[in-house]
Amino acid sequence: MAVRQPAELHHRLLLAAALVCLTACTQQQGRDMLTQIGNGKPDELFQTSVDRMATLAMRDNLQSLYLLMDKLYLRNPSQWRLSGYLDATTAARQIRIAIEQRQPLPQLGERRDLAALSYALSPEFRGDRVGAFIYAIGSMLVTAHGGRTAFYMTDTLDPLFINNAARNIEKATWMLSQRQDANGVLLLFSNEISEQGSNLSFAVEFGKVVARLDLVAQMLDERYRRIGLNYAQSLLLMNFLPVQ
Repeated sequence: MAVRQPAELHHRLLLAAALVCLTACTQQQGRDMLTQIGNGKPDELFQTSVDRMATLAMRDNLQSLYLLMDKLYLRNPSQWRLSGYLDATTAARQIRIAIEQRQPLPQLGERRDLAALSYALSPEFRGDRVGAFIYAIGSMLVTAHGGRTAFYMTDTLDPLFINNAARNIEKATWMLSQRQDANGVLLLFSNEISEQGSNLSFAVEFGKVVARLDLVAQMLDERYRRIGLNYAQSLLLMNFLPVQ
């Protein structure tokens, strides 16, 4: 008995130490989770991972468009003067507001997305072509995402429309580099390839937008495919679907 008591005491001490460590780890994990929740925005609680990714992709795509707008104004300084604003910064700010608040652009009338894009790249257009071009693409992106820039569990996004938006941007990028006026001068200067060097930053930035759109479309397509497969599997296995 004198030999067993120290052994039992040793085991009990080890068990107590393990319980203390487990409790400490659980408390730390709980604190870490609370910290992560505290660092996020409250509305993120109502977003799935795909919703969050689509929201971030939309944010980054709009930022890419605004960067392209600044670059286009630098390459085409005469354009912002046609906007009626005092400087390029003010013109760009008004374009951003119009895109994000779904407001019409006066120089485009009631045209939005595809109609605005066709008009902005036509020789007949006489206004700020840079602002009109970026507004057209921005409004097209918002339209393709159901008229929203942030997405939650109750929202439904159509991957086909988002994929179509990516293809439209590819076409618009090509049109931007090719469209000329009656004198053979480009309507807008963007990429440049010459003996002095090349500047393909416009094509690169548009490529980022297209890549993000393609990724979101693929993720959405997979999500809806899995929902359909799960339903088909439940029918195959004669399982009732959960209601809570």
